[in-house]
Amino acid sequence: MTSNQVGLLTTFLLGIFILIGAGISLLVNKKNKIIDFSMGLAFGVIVTLIIVDLLPEIFEGLGLKYLPLFIIFTAVGFYILKLLDNYIPDHHEHHMNKSENNANLTHIGIMTTLAVILHNIIEGMAVYSTALSDSSLAVSIAIGVGFHNIPLGMVIASSLYHSNKKQGKTLLSILLVSISTFCGGLIMYSFKFMTVNDIVLGILLSVTLGMLLFIVLDELYPRIKDTKQKKITYSGVGLGVILLVISMFI
Repeated sequence: MTSNQVGLLTTFLLGIFILIGAGISLLVNKKNKIIDFSMGLAFGVIVTLIIVDLLPEIFEGLGLKYLPLFIIFTAVGFYILKLLDNYIPDHHEHHMNKSENNANLTHIGIMTTLAVILHNIIEGMAVYSTALSDSSLAVSIAIGVGFHNIPLGMVIASSLYHSNKKQGKTLLSILLVSISTFCGGLIMYSFKFMTVNDIVLGILLSVTLGMLLFIVLDELYPRIKDTKQKKITYSGVGLGVILLVISMFI
């Protein structure tokens, strides 16, 4: 399998995780344990991935000579997601009370859908770019981010369903959101980026790192710190670390 094929496959995988979250939201009543476990799993995978794989890959490509580029583009990746996150329904809490739910209804319109789709397109482009250099690294990133996407898919599906009460319309909206990551991969593929030099690759990986840092610091860590299901969450963290280490050996 070529690096381009792996890139497209991993971006498709990211969308599948969103669909899984949406399905859980529509079919399962008690979601708290699943959310906490997936948050812990994503945290364990992504943090381990950053430390043992992504950072060494970036510095191998850029070196200390281009350290300013690393800092700048890591910040770019971080603040891209921070900006888009303002338009995505809050998925930090287990439940939304009535007032919170009403407030979130303002996010369910066109701006929310566009923000999530844009978020996923950029995420898909970053993962695809990573696959051009290191296919196994791209798959690891897709798995880590994918488990983070499960709660996101759950909250988006729940919000949309409660706003229109139409399961078919909700599923169609979720499907459009889920394929947006794959569209990001297709955009990169359409530019025929068969090869990139070390500097460009280091920049793309730095943007990816910034996105992952945002997910860890702004979304996963606050949730893990405040969780009431500590055993379940911490078991997810431990399993995430183990899975990432095993995947590296494989």
